[in-house]
Amino acid sequence: MDAELFDALESKIEFLLREFSSMKQENALLKEENQKLLAEREVFKSRIDAILKKMDGV
Repeated sequence: MDAELFDALESKIEFLLREFSSMKQENALLKEENQKLLAEREVFKSRIDAILKKMDGV
């Protein structure tokens, strides 16, 4: 009986460790994607600011 409990506990711990590892990888990918989106947003902001400055001159 005790061996079965330890086997079940070990299986659950292994599952949780795999899930944790998977979530860490996903988090790293999401951080990378977020950085790309922030950089893209800055490019668009700069372009919009340049257009608005041109329109002020009109």
